Amino acid sequence: MDSLTQIVLGAACGEAVLGKKIGNRALLFGAIGGTIPDLDVFIGRFLYSNEIQAMAFHRGFMHSLLFAFLGCFVFGWITYKLYNTDKRQETTTLKNWIWLFFWAIFTHPLLDCFTPYGTQLFAPFSNYRIAFNNISVVDPFYTVPFLLCIIVLMFFNRINTKRLLWLKAGVYISSAYMIFTIFNKFYMDAVFEKSFEKASINFTRFSAQPTIFNNFLWYAVAETEENYHLTFYSLFDEKSTSEKILTVKKNHDLLDMNDVNLRMLTWFSNKYYNISKKEKVGTYKYVDLRYPMLNPEDPNTSIFNFIIYNKDNEWDILPFDGATPTKEDFTKFIERLKGI
Repeated sequence: MDSLTQIVLGAACGEAVLGKKIGNRALLFGAIGGTIPDLDVFIGRFLYSNEIQAMAFHRGFMHSLLFAFLGCFVFGWITYKLYNTDKRQETTTLKNWIWLFFWAIFTHPLLDCFTPYGTQLFAPFSNYRIAFNNISVVDPFYTVPFLLCIIVLMFFNRINTKRLLWLKAGVYISSAYMIFTIFNKFYMDAVFEKSFEKASINFTRFSAQPTIFNNFLWYAVAETEENYHLTFYSLFDEKSTSEKILTVKKNHDLLDMNDVNLRMLTWFSNKYYNISKKEKVGTYKYVDLRYPMLNPEDPNTSIFNFIIYNKDNEWDILPFDGATPTKEDFTKFIERLKGI
């Protein structure tokens, strides 16, 4: 999920492991631990000059279970050596720090698995991307109550039992909401399947996920031989199925997708993508159709799209070349969320 959410979850792990011993500093170190896996965004750009390869590196090894098991010893040992000096000697143990970083790092990719982006939890042994698609990458309904509970507990002394009560409140509330999104995912999948069947769309597969910032308006893409079919459904809709379904051409034959970088890009998109030619010769628009449009009525407002170009016999991308969202796009999004 987003960085703030991972910081909050990491801080909660720090509090659970070392809060009674070092107070609010446990929140800080937990937040740092919860941020570590996402440093692969910067490391990927350092390791790769190609944007496709750098993008594929994110949520790879540094989001794996193996990294959590190895990283907790490295970061735990370093922090133990730096922290346990002068008056702080013997206030904590090496085991404390290993556990703090283990839980802070370990819970990060687990939480990411619930989002649509995909997480290589078993890297480097497998590049399979786990994505349960039940919660948006940014969802304030999950994050804000959790954050408020963490902020409140900071004002109590480290040995005050109310710290534990507020920690539990944050964990329970966020977990309850996560459970709601899981059940909502099953419901929405059933709605979309029924909607596509009602529209006589003989799909081979489909994918559904919540739209950004909420779990009420959902989006789905269904695949047929030549097309993708896109639709939305809100929990506030009066009808039991989605009525308006948009169709876009695959256009997969515009390029030879066997190129190593293009193949990596299609793997990243789980093969939900379409291609169109751009005005400039040799450039193409690549749209990752796993992610919804901002304007539910306009396929051209897809959020996750790139310009593909070939430079020195290597395909690369210029990220996020979508049109700037307009006030009308946001208005259409809010209207659709409210239901029809």
